[in-house]
Amino acid sequence: MNLAIIGAQWGDEGKGKIVDMLAPHFDVVTRYQGGHNAGHTVIIRQGGADQKFVLHLIPSGITHAAKTCVIGNGVVVDPRALIAEMAELRGKGVEVTPRNLKVSNRAHLILPYHVALDRAIEAGRGGNAVGTTMRGIGPAYEDKMARRGLMVGELTDPARLSERLRANTRQANRLLAMLGGEPIDEDRLVEEGSQWCQLLAPHIEDTTYYLNQAMRDGQRILIEGAQATMLDIDHGTYPFVTSSSSSVGGACTGTGLPPSAVGLVIGVIKAYTTRVGGGPFPTELNDETGEAIRARGQEFGASTGRPRRTGWFDAVIARYSVMINGLGALALTKLDVLDELDEIRVCTGYRINGQVTDRVPFDAESLSAAEPVCETLPGWKSPTRGIRRFNDLPSRAQDYLRRLSELSGAPFAFISTGPERSETIVDHDVLRACGLSLEE
Repeated sequence: MNLAIIGAQWGDEGKGKIVDMLAPHFDVVTRYQGGHNAGHTVIIRQGGADQKFVLHLIPSGITHAAKTCVIGNGVVVDPRALIAEMAELRGKGVEVTPRNLKVSNRAHLILPYHVALDRAIEAGRGGNAVGTTMRGIGPAYEDKMARRGLMVGELTDPARLSERLRANTRQANRLLAMLGGEPIDEDRLVEEGSQWCQLLAPHIEDTTYYLNQAMRDGQRILIEGAQATMLDIDHGTYPFVTSSSSSVGGACTGTGLPPSAVGLVIGVIKAYTTRVGGGPFPTELNDETGEAIRARGQEFGASTGRPRRTGWFDAVIARYSVMINGLGALALTKLDVLDELDEIRVCTGYRINGQVTDRVPFDAESLSAAEPVCETLPGWKSPTRGIRRFNDLPSRAQDYLRRLSELSGAPFAFISTGPERSETIVDHDVLRACGLSLEE
């Protein structure tokens, strides 16, 4: 069975750990959307010490040398970022070769003028800034949709690439001049492009055919999302969203796999809620409790270092994500961050203009006006770090988890009690009920 791992909140839920933990049970790990604005952190204990890997473009399965990792066609690829990430992994002893890392020739390139445009456009918004990571993601997807983008496959034809780079840079520079941005040096970009061709061409392949053939050969595919459901361009808190389909629909359009290939979808969700950048956040905590959660949970962006906004668990968002993605189960992370709290609140609905609703409104204005309707549960005031059996958790932590599952509408297949692979409770009964077995 193929499995898709989807973020069920506003991102940063800990998908990297879950994918890394599951990767040994699959043959191929593929990423289907987003760019290097996503950061997946994986911590592996080697030789008695923790080694930390922060992955931005390459699927989290790369730390397992026997697996094949695929950057799918729905991803936007910054060649500079990808080359740097490959070099960093190799420097830490991770194998990165054309055998175990393949990049779709249909994926689109993020180029320096996309970054310059991102900065200029965001600056021009003033107080209405979306809060992008300024990494060119949005402008690259704009070019893709406007049918003027450059594809990764063009890195296999240096002459064609140079011609396209010159034409697109001239067009981008005209727009940058209008926006007050700095122009891009056309000759320097063309020279750098020739270097990208040499370094990346061996990894480029038509991964749509590769993935479908792998499936026909009986290989199991793990599909990795970036960002999350509430940042989805269609289903998120528009316009405070990313520029791609980060919910389960993107798993098909971003890989070339048919919908029937996605056998199970698991959503990753935190024991509380965070978001980065602008946009509505009904359960946000702008107080000492929010700051304590941020500090204890190390809530700073893996890609940007930006502090994340923190808040209570939002069951309205969780139910919405379960519905949108058809989640068969959930993977809950960072339970241990709540260990020291006297009480914990959970949002069960919104009060908007005096009316209580259990639905996510379509517009950011209404969600910004929403007051969370919450219930309060007692904290457990006891360490959960590293616990690997549900029954070993404090009874109040068990009650909290049962309530979250009930409100969300899906069972927990995984409960993470720490950053390491081993610090996880796995409910094999839930997985078997979903048709997936991870037991040897």
